[in-house]
Parts: sequence; structure tokens; C-alpha cells
Amino acid sequence: MVDTLADALNTISVSETKGRDTALIRRPSKILRKILEIFKEEGYIEAFETIEDSLGGKITIKLSGKINKCKAIKPRFSAKVSDWDKWESRYLPAKGIGTLIVSTSNGLMSHKGAKQSKIGGRLIAFVY
Repeated sequence: MVDTLADALNTISVSETKGRDTALIRRPSKILRKILEIFKEEGYIEAFETIEDSLGGKITIKLSGKINKCKAIKPRFSAKVSDWDKWESRYLPAKGIGTLIVSTSNGLMSHKGAKQSKIGGRLIAFVY
């Protein structure tokens, strides 16, 4: 348990595979909350709720059954504006299916938003 983001995305993926309605993340972070907001905007999860407690908090995620795979990208490759097609073909199953999560100078966003804004960034995770 070194990488909290990779552990959280693995928990979500396993919960979806097992057909559960919810997933519980025990060590939340700001970056995970932002990624979950992007997942919600893209329609991969229905909702999530942060629960504060004395141990650092939890996040309960209501799953919609639309995630086939989600993982953290390691190492966090640098993506230029001209290279989006290369990274899509490497991590996503087909063109137009799935989302790459990117850390840009404007904050975390999907690769679609980064393409429209014509900015690059570092690859954080993918989901499809």
C-alpha cells in the first residue's frame, strides 16, 4: 500500500468486476476526489460521498456498472499536445472509447478537455 491512488482505482475496478453497487475507499486524497468528479462527469460512476472520521476519512462510491477497467498510469508520462492520439491508442481500447485523466497547468481534466484547450500535461490514470 504505497500508492493510494493506484490502490483506490484497483478497489473500484475489483468492485465493478464483482458486480457490487458500492466501493469503499479508506484513504482518500484531494487528487482522488478530483478524479472521481471527472468519472462522475463522464458517466462512469453515479455519485460519491466523503465521510470524515478520526482515521483520515473514507469515500463511498456508488457504481453504475460502466467501468471495465481503470488504472493509474506509472510512470506519469508527459503528454504533448501533438501526442494525444499516441497515448489514446496505447491506453484506451478504441478511438472515442474511454478517458485519460491528465494533470495540466489548469488542474486535473480529461484528455478531451486538454485537447480542446490545446494543452499538454502528465498522464495520471485511464478508465474505460
